[in-house]
Amino acid sequence: MGLIDLLKKIEPDKKKSPFLHTLFDGFFTFAYTPDTVTKGGVHMRDGMDLKRLMVHVVLAMQLCYLFGTYNIGHQHFLAAGMYPGFIEGFHLKLAHGLIQMLPIFVVAHVVGLGIEFWFAAKKGHAIEEGFLVSGALIPLIMPPDIPLWILAVSVAFAVIIGKEAFGGTGMNIWNIALLSRVFVFFAYPTTIAGDEVWVSGYTTLAEGTQATYGWAHSLFNSLFGSLDMDTFDAAKTSIADGYSGATPLALAYQGGWEKVTETFTPAQMWWGTIPGSIGESSKPLIIVGALMLIFTKVASWRIIVSMFIGGMVMAMLMNVWGATPFMEVPWYYQMYMGSFLFAMAFMATDPVTASSTNTGKWIYGFLIGFIGMIVRVLNPAYPEGWMLAILFMNTFSPLIDHYVIEANISKRLKSA
Repeated sequence: MGLIDLLKKIEPDKKKSPFLHTLFDGFFTFAYTPDTVTKGGVHMRDGMDLKRLMVHVVLAMQLCYLFGTYNIGHQHFLAAGMYPGFIEGFHLKLAHGLIQMLPIFVVAHVVGLGIEFWFAAKKGHAIEEGFLVSGALIPLIMPPDIPLWILAVSVAFAVIIGKEAFGGTGMNIWNIALLSRVFVFFAYPTTIAGDEVWVSGYTTLAEGTQATYGWAHSLFNSLFGSLDMDTFDAAKTSIADGYSGATPLALAYQGGWEKVTETFTPAQMWWGTIPGSIGESSKPLIIVGALMLIFTKVASWRIIVSMFIGGMVMAMLMNVWGATPFMEVPWYYQMYMGSFLFAMAFMATDPVTASSTNTGKWIYGFLIGFIGMIVRVLNPAYPEGWMLAILFMNTFSPLIDHYVIEANISKRLKSA
């Protein structure tokens, strides 16, 4: 109780310092549950509030963060033909991954939360918690070498135009993290598409290009050198002969599954030791996160199952059609490539932008999988369809719920 009393004594005045009070309230309610609860004849009681609901989602992503951070360094050294074993050069790979990941994480949160705090202070209400999840998702769906100023602009666009313009948390039509990514894709496409953006630390992937290391690498070199461990050395780290940096999806476009397996094994794609967005690669860890969300009832299992069915059905139809090499990729390997599982677990299940009715969730998830697979396979300009499919279905989810409710009303009226 002493700590709470101390915090309440230093609480800024709401009228004199609205921004400081809003900032204080956000951190205070993040640390402590409310001291006022529903009493009397209420029919629902729960110790979970919105902040703690969001924390469950963030916790479910932590394995993706750990693996994604390490994989950044792993791909960096694979491009140079160094430390090919996953555990080889562990300290260097982890250090490089942290150097790349931490600025992305910090910029996304500083910009996004800063805007949220400012709007909350202007409106005179408590800080809304929705950006806890968006801020955690955005770094995971970006390439590791994204320019930080572009990231900042994309986050500001997503929060202001996609969220605050609609009234804040719970009012947004589209998934905020995906809006940030789609802004980068259309405004600065070369920073999020192609072969070169998925491997960090090089100005280009041309043969012989040396790595570019900064002051942070020098700090780690001081530590590693004192422990007689390998250090970062740009003179010895350069792009190996024949390295392309292409992702499995890009290779599938070029020559189907046969072309993919010339570079990557199914095991590599399953475990995630491949180039790609930071958090999308390790399929087992994504599944663990999805199961955690289902078990805690934070995410709808109906959306997850129906999206998988929708993607599977369309991929099977593509296999039957077989007009291009990409269409012939076995449907189950379509789930190995790209961000299908990540989008299914963490994006499509957003409770604000998804359908709310149980029947609507089945329709919503199925159409995301079905449409997303069409975009992935048939659109040569964009070899990944889940971002566009989810945003498209975000737009129609209220309409789906409307017709589901109307159908239920009509059915009950007939039976009455």
